[in-house]
Amino acid sequence: MAIMQEQTLATANLRREKPDAPSTGRAARLAIRRNEHAGPTSGLAPGFVQANLAVLPQALAQDFLQFCQRNPKPCPLLGISAPGDPGIPALADDLDIRTDLPRYRVWRDGEVVEEPTDIMAHWRDDLVAFVLGCSFSFEEALMADDLPIRHIERNVRVPMYRTNIACTPSGPFAGPMVVSMRPFKPADAIRAVQITSRFPSVHGAPIHLGHPHSIGIADIAKPDYGDPVPVEADEIPVFWACGVTPQAVIAAAKLPFAITHAPSLMLVTDLKNKQLAVL
Repeated sequence: MAIMQEQTLATANLRREKPDAPSTGRAARLAIRRNEHAGPTSGLAPGFVQANLAVLPQALAQDFLQFCQRNPKPCPLLGISAPGDPGIPALADDLDIRTDLPRYRVWRDGEVVEEPTDIMAHWRDDLVAFVLGCSFSFEEALMADDLPIRHIERNVRVPMYRTNIACTPSGPFAGPMVVSMRPFKPADAIRAVQITSRFPSVHGAPIHLGHPHSIGIADIAKPDYGDPVPVEADEIPVFWACGVTPQAVIAAAKLPFAITHAPSLMLVTDLKNKQLAVL
């Protein structure tokens, strides 16, 4: 497990924005497919929806679908593949779930055993891919309103934390909600609530403001995933439900086999962020 964490942390040191970064979803996927981009995807293809991934055997697909329906804040469902089909035409015509993310996590018995750059060797005819909304979409709206995003300013991954908020279970899927955190001054936090409320399919409004300990976060300087960022004296931490939640649930359920994205290394789709706004 330590090796897997080191590999993921190493990708965070790559620059998240480059002058020649792909400008469309398809260009981003092709660059990733050709191993031309291996790091976090924040900053790639501005305006295009990025997404979390969970791949499960068909025997567990109905239970996980119900888990997403019961927990729409951390698991807003954007698309599902047919069993054994690596494509999801509703998200992109040429999408290949097996190759189009910079890094994956392969889980066995609730533990990460490998972090490959493609999952061709692990693909099976009974696998179903679930694609879930990602906070990168609402970050674009926040920045458009001149609200600062600390982890983007510092070129690191967003900090994410396991909480004491229990998800509504479905079959073997049960466990803690994971949240992502962005610090804001109080007036900006209010504006952030207003802006992100327009995007329910990518986590929507925050679930908690301030007082990390009240949702089970003992030390905000030590995230469970991603990288720490400072919270200044005149700021409050603002917490959104996070699409890494399925990974905490997979670990808690000790599933025999599953595949997810590596945190902050997302699937870039052809959907536009503005398509997801409800107002």
